[in-house]
Amino acid sequence: KSEDVADLKAHDVPDWYIDSCQKIKYLFPRAHATAYVMMAYRIAYCKVHYPLAYYAAYFSKRTEEFDANEIIKGERYVKQKLNELEDLSDERKLDVKESDRLADYQVVYEYFLRGYTFERANLYASEAEDFIIRKNGLLMSLSSIDGVSEAAAKSIVAARADGEFLSVEDLRSRAGLNKIVIDALKKHGCLNGLQETNQFTLF
Repeated sequence: KSEDVADLKAHDVPDWYIDSCQKIKYLFPRAHATAYVMMAYRIAYCKVHYPLAYYAAYFSKRTEEFDANEIIKGERYVKQKLNELEDLSDERKLDVKESDRLADYQVVYEYFLRGYTFERANLYASEAEDFIIRKNGLLMSLSSIDGVSEAAAKSIVAARADGEFLSVEDLRSRAGLNKIVIDALKKHGCLNGLQETNQFTLF
């Protein structure tokens, strides 16, 4: 409206802005523009120039969706699961869990295609939640193992600060772990070589 234009000019609004308002119904706010630029930096620039740091941050924040036992099976397996989910999405709408898994498999497959690898979570070397950058890949976190909660992973990290575990029984006692967590650690291979109890037998 002409009265609106006059009001804008009365407040020293630049002509280019007034002209834009007359042509465009919606102008991108600075806050939105800033958010998109920051997102582009995080996702595009960091992914290209600091890929392992990007993937480490991404997977560390998505440990609830990340399943170390599935991902450790490698690129071919991940591609198969990705294809299955994509085929399923063609048939029907995916539920929330399936959508999250699809998004994760897409990023993991991309990660593999770039030549990177994953190391199994390690009882002593892995962090509770954060993936650790290695020479050509990432060391999985303890909580990325299905069945190991963030709380349990933190308890393991705190307990190991007092020294190596003598046995599975010692680990369970010092870290306050239940059978589900112990079984999950065994399945992933974290407890290989660790005897069951503190008792030694001579024969």
